[in-house]
Amino acid sequence: MPAAPVRYQSADEDSGRWSGFAFRDGDIVISTRSKSGTTWMQMICALLVFRSPRLPAPLGDLSPWLDRLTVPREELFARLAAQPHRRIIKSHTPLDGLPIDPRATYIVVARHPLDMAVSLYHQGSNIDRARLRRLTGEPEPSEPPPPRPPLHDWLISWIHEDTTPRQQMDSLPGVMWHLTDAWARRGEPNIVLAHYDELSADLPGEMRRLASRLGITVPAGTWPGLVRAATFEEMRAGAGRIIGPAHVLKSSAAFFRRGTSGAGHEELSAGEQAAYRRRAAQLAPADLLRWLHRDVWQSRRHGD
Repeated sequence: MPAAPVRYQSADEDSGRWSGFAFRDGDIVISTRSKSGTTWMQMICALLVFRSPRLPAPLGDLSPWLDRLTVPREELFARLAAQPHRRIIKSHTPLDGLPIDPRATYIVVARHPLDMAVSLYHQGSNIDRARLRRLTGEPEPSEPPPPRPPLHDWLISWIHEDTTPRQQMDSLPGVMWHLTDAWARRGEPNIVLAHYDELSADLPGEMRRLASRLGITVPAGTWPGLVRAATFEEMRAGAGRIIGPAHVLKSSAAFFRRGTSGAGHEELSAGEQAAYRRRAAQLAPADLLRWLHRDVWQSRRHGD
């Protein structure tokens, strides 16, 4: 018997919501850490499933976030059960917290942790916290939150934070555990790893690789339109249509903030970068880190 999934919880997420989910043949589960290319991969998979650059509904409706507490679990299950197309389900839960079903394909996207962290910092300013609390049933705070530290100070603290993945999934230990667990499973037939920078460097090639792994055939003449629709520029231009009106973001366009790699490097001195690498080496195996960190400081266009 496989071990029961680990339960990961935060103020607005609960991986326990996966319990009892009825999988179907061909389901696609996208498992990423926050700000590691989740929406980009959802878009790529939706473009491949529908074989059209014009999706029939906002991406959040086509590919719902199952872990998040903003929609009642049974309502979300009913929506997914009613979808006639191949389903694409978003999750920020590591694979050891998900039911691994042989009928589904699990895609894990890796991004350099420092770039992910910088994006996470900026994303924090774009979330409507009051609305998120209303949707998840969280009480209003009794006092206003303290002012956020500058990005550099916050990033240094994030690198050295002493926590565990179950306490803070978006911490550096959480990021490294998510990827380490997926890395150990990469030889399994229904586990696919994608690298953010590889998607940036060769989007057409990576989309074709994913189509092959998903068993999807795309007509030759359709490819250019699909690839163009998955670029940072096109996704940012269509942010309102992609994100949809019911999101907890203050600005859909701001969600697609920068579109280049290397933001983490720009914030840190050489000594601080070395400290990050020492910390990372304590948290993940060397072969994973070689793959994760390659070409990280090259500036490329990508979806965020």
